[in-house]
Amino acid sequence: MKLSARNCLKGKIVGVTKGATTAHVRIDIGNGTVVTSSITNEAVDELGLAVGRQAYAVVKASDVMVAID
Repeated sequence: MKLSARNCLKGKIVGVTKGATTAHVRIDIGNGTVVTSSITNEAVDELGLAVGRQAYAVVKASDVMVAID
C-alpha cells in the first residue's frame, strides 16, 4: 500500500459499531491509544472490517490547528 498521507497509524480493530448509515470503527494503535473513524456501513462491508483484524488509521488533513491551555 502506498499513500501520499504522512500519518498512517497501524493497529488492531477493537470495535465496529454500525448505525443507520454510518459506522464507527475503533483502532487500537498501541499504548492504550484508540483512534475512532466514522465511515459508511458500505465501506465496512467492502473492506471486511471486523474486530481483531489489523488495519491502518490514515489521517489526511489540509489544515492542522494547534491550541494551548
